Order: sequence, then C-alpha cells, then structure tokens
Amino acid sequence: MKSLHRSRVCWLQLSGCLVALIGLCATALAEDQAPLTLVARDPAGHGMLCRSGEKTILMVSGTPEQMGAAHGTLLHDQIQAMMGKTAAVLGKRLKIADGQKFLFHLTDKIAKHGGPYVPPRFFAECDAMSKAAGITRQQGRAANLFQEQFHCSGVAVHGKATIGGRVLHARVLDYICDAGFQKCAAVIVYMPAQGNAWMSLGYAGFIGTVTAMNEKGLAVGEKGNGAAGPANWNGMPMTFLLRDVMERASNVEEALDIIRKTPRTCDYSYVLSDKSGEIRSLRCTPKEMIVLKPGQQHPKWGAPVPPDTVFISMHPKEISQRLFAEHGKIDVPRMIEILKRPVASKSNLHDAIFAPQTLDMWFADAGRKTCACDEPYAHVNLKQLIAYYRR
Repeated sequence: MKSLHRSRVCWLQLSGCLVALIGLCATALAEDQAPLTLVARDPAGHGMLCRSGEKTILMVSGTPEQMGAAHGTLLHDQIQAMMGKTAAVLGKRLKIADGQKFLFHLTDKIAKHGGPYVPPRFFAECDAMSKAAGITRQQGRAANLFQEQFHCSGVAVHGKATIGGRVLHARVLDYICDAGFQKCAAVIVYMPAQGNAWMSLGYAGFIGTVTAMNEKGLAVGEKGNGAAGPANWNGMPMTFLLRDVMERASNVEEALDIIRKTPRTCDYSYVLSDKSGEIRSLRCTPKEMIVLKPGQQHPKWGAPVPPDTVFISMHPKEISQRLFAEHGKIDVPRMIEILKRPVASKSNLHDAIFAPQTLDMWFADAGRKTCACDEPYAHVNLKQLIAYYRR
C-alpha cells in the first residue's frame, strides 16, 4: 500500500509539473507573432497586404484618399463580399425581402443626421475605398454607417490585479456571428500622413473601428447599449468617433477630452487604457458622459468591480466573479479564460487582448460554427508591423 501511495504521489507531482509546463508553453506561444508573408502591394505604393499564420493583415499609409484607394485595391473581393453580407443579414434580421434597399434607406437617414459631424477625411477615405473596390459610394458609406442602428464586454486591469502590474485590456465583440463577417476579418494598420498610426481588429471595407490600439499605447473597445434612432443620430457616428480618438489622442485623458467635446450618438459604453496604467470605463449618451475609475461600477450594471479593474459587460455577474477569482494572477492566458462563455455570447464574433505598454494584441475570430472565444488566438505587435511596412 505504501508503494502504491508513493506511486500516486509521484504521479500527482509529475502531473503538476506537466500542467505547469503546458501553461508556460501556452504563454510562450501567445507571445510569438507568426511570420509575415507578403501577399500583394498597392501599385500606387500606399499599402501592403500580408498574411500572419491564418490571419489577414492590411497596412495602408498616406492621405485619406491614398489609404482608401489602397484598402479598396488590396481587399477588393472581400469588400464586395462584405457589402452583400451586410445587406443580407439586415434583411434576415428584420424579415424583409430587399435588405439592400432597406439598408440604403436606413443609412441615408443616419447620414442626414450624423453626416455633418463626420470629419471630411473619413468620407474621403471611404469614397476612395469604394471606387477602388468597385462598389458605389452609397454602398461603401452604408456599410460604415450600419453600426449606428445595431448594437458586448470589455475589461481593463492593471496594478495588483495582474502579474507584474501589467496593463491588459480585453474586448469581446458579440455581433451577429451567423452573418459570416469573420470570413472578411482583417487586422488593419493605418499610418495616416497626419495623426497617430494605429491598428483596428476589423473587417474589409470598414474604415471605422470598435476594437483598436494606437502607437502611443492607447487602446479602446466599445459596447452598444441600444437607444438607436433619428433622435440619437445627431452626432459623430461611434465608429468614426473611436477612429478620431485613435488618430488624435495619446492617452486616456486626451481620449476622454475628445469624446466629451464631440457631439455623440445613441447609447454606448467604452473601456479605455493606456501604457501609463490609466484605465477607465464610461457610459455615453448624446446628453451624458459618466466616467468610472478602477473599482467603480455604474449602478445599472449591477455587479461589484475588483480593485485595479474596470469593466462593462452584457453578463456583469459572470465577469465580476471571474475577475475576483483571478485577481492578482491575471495574465494573457488567464484573461483568455475569463472571456469565455457565458461572458462571451453565442454571437461572439471576435475577441482581443491588448497590452498597451508593449503594443501587443492577441485576438481570435469566430469560426464557421464556433464562437471566437473557442478559437485559437493569434498575436501581432503594432510596432513590428509598422517597422515591417517601413523597412
């Protein structure tokens, strides 16, 4: 019996070592970026299309028109596919026969209310992208205004919540996964002639952003709360507002200042983080902007927030419990576990984890029949991508 007991003890010790070793390997793999493979260059010299493992990486630079033309040229087929997917999903969700006709009708109304608040450079880029991709200007603008009508989870941690005090910022996008947008997913790196370079976890033809980080180490993610409609469209559309933040702000305080001073639409919540360790969550409507510091929670969100943490979520109790359970031990692999269902929903389209201090992003896209949280994570580093492009 003693021999058997010793064998069991040895096996448990060996198992523990194996588990620890596997954990270390997983972390190491998460830190590695797959080699970049050049797929195509923009003939005009303002863009580059690459692959990193199974992921599409688009990099564009220059004026708005130059970046738009490069985007449309290099992702021509994917952009055309996205236009059809957007109209099709709208028709399916609203049970109407002509999704494209209704899409145009809807987004024309959004443009009427919100268009005056959009910086001209964004429409100039969108129109150049549309022309190069072989779609109409109306199609391109419609696809970029679509998000104002249909509206996830976000969390940022630092200090005592993480291993080594590292800033980690996670974002879960729950957004009509069954539409097939993931087939047109791309990491898009923008290097504008004026403003910050930044990257968006997005989709072909989509020049705004809901998941992004810039070269200054500022990251942002969004959650829609509803309240769409003409009465709430008199402001800069949310996806363009976040792009404006990426290009003009260097830290959380500057981002808050831009959001505060910009006419806003609908009802959105955001998580912001930067490389200095500042983290904030906020709830914004056209009339109100509530900013929450680490450990604070909005009364309507109904779950306690751990110290050195901010979060917004469709499932606040679940994410709160997980963050408290892992407090002080959070790293990238643990954050990946925290984001899994039910924190992520059945419609989990993509997930991202930012490390603003090192400009790393780990991300996953939904599979054909699987949520993003159940798919392998890839890794890119913004500084390395920019260097690759400019070499």
